[in-house]
Amino acid sequence: MKRTTLAIHHLVAGLALIYAGGALAQAPGYPAKPVRIIAGFPPGSGADITARVIGQKLGEAYGQQVLVDNRLGAGSNIAAELAAKAAPDGYTVFIGTVANTINATLYAKLPFDFARDFAPVALTTSAPNILVVHPSVPARSVAELIKLAKARPGQLNYASAGIGTAPHLSAEMFRSMSGISLAHIPYKGSPPAVTDLTGGQVALMFSPASSVLALVKSGRLRALAVTTAARLPTLPELPTIAESGLPGYETVTWFGFVVPAATPRDIIGKLNSDTVKVLAQPEVRQQFATQGIDVLGGTPEQFAAYIRSEIVKWARVIKQSGARAE
Repeated sequence: MKRTTLAIHHLVAGLALIYAGGALAQAPGYPAKPVRIIAGFPPGSGADITARVIGQKLGEAYGQQVLVDNRLGAGSNIAAELAAKAAPDGYTVFIGTVANTINATLYAKLPFDFARDFAPVALTTSAPNILVVHPSVPARSVAELIKLAKARPGQLNYASAGIGTAPHLSAEMFRSMSGISLAHIPYKGSPPAVTDLTGGQVALMFSPASSVLALVKSGRLRALAVTTAARLPTLPELPTIAESGLPGYETVTWFGFVVPAATPRDIIGKLNSDTVKVLAQPEVRQQFATQGIDVLGGTPEQFAAYIRSEIVKWARVIKQSGARAE
C-alpha cells in the first residue's frame, strides 16, 4: 500500500472540514450517558490537550459529560490496554498517538494489538518537530550538520525524551538516512532534555515545536529544519529536512481517536462526523494553533491506513536502531 503522509491528510482534512456543516451525525440513543476519553500522557501533553479541547465541544453538543481520564505509564501502554479491554459501546474512547505505532515494535510483547484491537475514528491533530542545536554547534543547516557529524563520528551527542520515544526515533531515522554517527543521551521526558540542550550539555535534539519555539526566537537555540513534509506557517523560513538533502524524511507527533474494535459502525461514524465538525470550528482551530498543534481530520478508513503505514515505518527505524523498551 502506498504510504499515506500527513501532507495528504492535511488536504483530506481541509476538504472534510469544508463539508462539515449541518446537524450532528445520527446514532440513535447515543450518547445516553457520559463518555470517557482515556489519555496515556499527563495533563498539558499534546494528547491531553487534544482530548480536552475536542471533548469539551462534544460534551456541549451532546448534553453529556465527556471526561478525560489520564492513565500514565509504559509509554501509554497502560492506558491503551485499559481502553482496548473496555466495553465496545462508544462510551470509552482512546486518544492514540504516534507512540502506539512505535510501541507495536518497540515492546517484545504487549497484551493488546493496536492495529487489531482498536477501530480508528479520526486522525485529529499533530504537533510538528524541529531539529534544534545549541548555538555553540558550528552548523547552520542540515547539510552543515551532516558534514560536521561525518568529520567527528560519534562525538556529537543528541538528547531525547527517552529510548523509543518519537524524538529518539526521529533522530535515529535522521542518522540512518544521512549515514552519520551520533551519541544518544536519553532523558526522562522532553523538559529536562531541552533544559540540558539549552545549557549546552548536549549538542542537538529533535523536539516538539511547542517546547522550543520561544527558545529559538530568543536565540538560545538554533533551528535547522522541521521534520514535517511542509514548512511551518509559524517559521516559514525554516526548511524541511526532506528539502535539505534527505528526501522522504518525515516525522510528526500525531493524535487521534480510536475505540475498541467491536464498537458499532454507526457509533464510529457519528463520533467521526462530530469530531470533524468540532475541528472545523474557528475557535477550536485557534485554540490548537496557540499550542503549536495542527488540526487534521478525515475518515476512519484514512486513519486506519495511516496507522498501518506508521507501524511499518517505525518498525523499520527501530530495527535499524536496535532500540528496545527498557
